[in-house]
Amino acid sequence: MADTSKKSGDAIGRIVADLKKKGVQFVRFETPDLHGVSRAKLVPIERVESYARAGLNMYGGTLALDTASSVVPGAVYNEQVNYADQRLIPDLDTFAPVPWAENTWKVICDGQWEDGRWLEASPRRIVRRLLDELAKLGYTTEMAHEFEFYLLDRETMKPFFPGVHIFNSTRNEMLPVVRELMTQLRAAGLDMMTANCEYSPSQFELVYRHEHGMKGADNAFTYKNGVKEVVTKAGQHATFMSKMASDVAGCGAHFHISLLDKKTGRNALIDKNGVNSLSPIARHVLQGLMDHGRGAMALFAPTPNCYHRLKPHTFAPSNVSWGLEDRSAMVRVKYAGEPSMHLENRVPSGLANPYLIVAGTLACAILGLREKRPLQPSCDGPSEENPNLPRFPRSLEESLAALESDKALAGLLGPEFISVFTVVKRYELARFRGHITDWERAEYLDVY
Repeated sequence: MADTSKKSGDAIGRIVADLKKKGVQFVRFETPDLHGVSRAKLVPIERVESYARAGLNMYGGTLALDTASSVVPGAVYNEQVNYADQRLIPDLDTFAPVPWAENTWKVICDGQWEDGRWLEASPRRIVRRLLDELAKLGYTTEMAHEFEFYLLDRETMKPFFPGVHIFNSTRNEMLPVVRELMTQLRAAGLDMMTANCEYSPSQFELVYRHEHGMKGADNAFTYKNGVKEVVTKAGQHATFMSKMASDVAGCGAHFHISLLDKKTGRNALIDKNGVNSLSPIARHVLQGLMDHGRGAMALFAPTPNCYHRLKPHTFAPSNVSWGLEDRSAMVRVKYAGEPSMHLENRVPSGLANPYLIVAGTLACAILGLREKRPLQPSCDGPSEENPNLPRFPRSLEESLAALESDKALAGLLGPEFISVFTVVKRYELARFRGHITDWERAEYLDVY
């Protein structure tokens, strides 16, 4: 059972008392699964304090379900532990309103077994460990994800308007649910910045401000699940699917990150006297992403569908590369030399788990800081035009093999995570490879 300290217990009492004063009737105990989807139990306010102190039971294998919520054999958290419950332990810093649900708040939780051991394959747990490792090296982070998604008619699953209309003011205002999203997400605690239609029909991007450390990762979790909920309540459908159709743009999750010196708070990536204003720290981090980015691909592109997006001339990267303001590169250096200078990992898919996007990027960065290898040169032109750069893995199968073969990266992410993740993903792949596609039927059924 969870062992809550007196200090935490006192904090719980104050939090619950404050919620009652606000008229809150329910609190969701939420936890992110392996795919970044919120798994939750709704708790009446009179039960919140006892569950917050002792932990709230939930099936532990929830963390090892596949994308169809199938129970995956051999995935560490199922038959190996007799399908035991975990206890959801709330992170008291994450209590926040759910404005689209009446008189409801939420709290993000981490999973713990009955004997007090954490579920070490939890993506949020991995981010916590990596932030601690980064702190040992003397750095903290600021981060934000930038998600693209489609708004679709709920009945037809088709876009609401045709054509390519990026930033078009008429299209920006065509669907009232976009303003509703901005309003509700602001009320949920996100510092929203911009909203606009994206490249393809009925595709949008809503951007929120970066935050420090775990809050940056938690914001992405709140954002994605909030978009799904608000749009569903409006009678429409939102999808972050990487490639919805072959003739429309993919959905990315560009990940922006900077490192700050832990003592001074200054941007550790900047050196005005360095080449391109890159500090030695920035160069090490970039090379870490170059050396280990292929190994992290399965975290950034975790489904077979993702690999339809990662192609040249699609505003998505296709090879291991970096460049100054290069939209075709794997890692784009933004605002070189300016106070807001940071790195943008352009690989991740819109449907990727936001915590694993953070984990993969941080792990590569930490390895770069440890290994201190010289930075490979950037390209003069668009990186995607350079045939000499290593290509990304072409499939999830290749990415999983790359993850397992990168021993340093796998070691940082942890053996428990690697085991759960690879077993679940190969189970999904077996289902995928066993499916007869519409293309196959159209191609072969009549003629052959």
